[in-house]
Amino acid sequence: MLDGNFRNGVDRLVRPVGRFLVRLGVSANFLTCIGLGMSVAACLLIGNSQLQLGLIFLILTAVPDLLDGAVAVAAGTTSKRGAFFDSTADRVTDGLLLCGVAWHLADTKGGTIMLLPMAVLATASLISYERAKAELLGYEAKGGLMERAERMVVLGFGLCFEVLLIPVLWIMLALTSATALQRFFKVWRQATNDISSNQS
Repeated sequence: MLDGNFRNGVDRLVRPVGRFLVRLGVSANFLTCIGLGMSVAACLLIGNSQLQLGLIFLILTAVPDLLDGAVAVAAGTTSKRGAFFDSTADRVTDGLLLCGVAWHLADTKGGTIMLLPMAVLATASLISYERAKAELLGYEAKGGLMERAERMVVLGFGLCFEVLLIPVLWIMLALTSATALQRFFKVWRQATNDISSNQS
């Protein structure tokens, strides 16, 4: 939702930064690697219950993710390989952040509550899979209540206010599940229309 509404505005803002970084010799893949390194640090900090420091590194993870596309465009190096690397890095980052939260909850709460961030990760992975599979089949599956940008913002809110972390995770799970259903039925309708068109 945020990605669809604000992406063009963000792209306009970061385009000059992308050109500046290209002049410094920074590549898009280098920025993606920096983002991965930041996500590892965020995972370790969150897992060791340093949530607000983890939040800082979560934000630092998002910065290279915003800039790598602008750098690729400015350098004329956009490619399917780069897009694949960036998308894979996003999935790794999602996993690291939520595993860090699970580690934190296992240490501080015990019981089965650590499964909550794992459930969020599973449904987030389903959303990504639905989009990838839909596009492979020639359908469009973007959009929904809780895409990646929303998940990062909401998770950051939970890290900032630890008392709200578990309620925030429940909200993330509910809205991420709703998004998975939204995408499923969006693609289902497109496929149904294709079948009807072929039969008429």
